Order: sequence, then structure tokens, then C-alpha cells
Amino acid sequence: MSSIWFSSISVDTLNARNQGTLATLLKITFTKVEPDAVTAQMTISKEVLQPYGIVHGGAYCVLAETVASTAANYCIDASQFYCVGIDLNINYVHAMQRGIAIAVAKPFHLGKSTQVWGIDIHDVSAKRISVCRMTLAVLSHSAK
Repeated sequence: MSSIWFSSISVDTLNARNQGTLATLLKITFTKVEPDAVTAQMTISKEVLQPYGIVHGGAYCVLAETVASTAANYCIDASQFYCVGIDLNINYVHAMQRGIAIAVAKPFHLGKSTQVWGIDIHDVSAKRISVCRMTLAVLSHSAK
């Protein structure tokens, strides 16, 4: 299988890129890079829970957007382009109260002007927590 990555990509590179961002605050770390996918995880802490004691849906949104948008920016020539989210759709299937949420992002479409990514979020037992789709615009640095 050929790789979708335009530039060199590793777990260390991805984690370094996200230092000091919202991903750090929510304890999101990248754990795996495959030829066509990226995996990140979020350790569930009391800070990401809603008053009912389950993970706030917004935390899953941050996890999904972090893994997909980070991956998207490694599929393009970053010296000329960058990717930004323009739509995020997320369906919550099961609630979590503790543990680790794992997000796997794979592209559905890698075009010149848009990318569409599917993000599956599950727990360590592979129980599906949510299903997400993110669309990103591919923008030129020269258009800033």
C-alpha cells in the first residue's frame, strides 16, 4: 500500500506540532501513523466531563478535529498550502465516563481544494463511541 503522506510524518512529529494547543489541555496524544490513517487518544479526566458524569460532546469534537486536521496537513505541500476545517459532523453512539477515547482518522477524499475525513472514536475494548466526518478546505498561503 502506498502512503498518502506528502511529507515525513511520525507520532513524535505530530505530538510536537500540537504542544501548547487545546490538544495538550485535553490530554490528546498521537499514538500511531499508518500509510493511510492516523490515531490519537484522549485520556478521560474530570475536566472533560459534563455535569451528568459523562464525556462532554465538545471534547469528542476537539479529539476528532485534532486528529483529522493534523493528518490533513501532512497530505499537502505545506510550503504552499494549509488545511482548515469547514464542517464537522459527529454522531454520539455511546457515552464514556472514564478510560481512554481512541480516534482513528482515514480520508474519504483528498482533493486539490477539499479533503473529507472519517474519524471513528472508540474505547480500548473497541466499543464505538462516536462516528465523525470532517471536511477541510485546502488553502494557499499566497491567498492570505
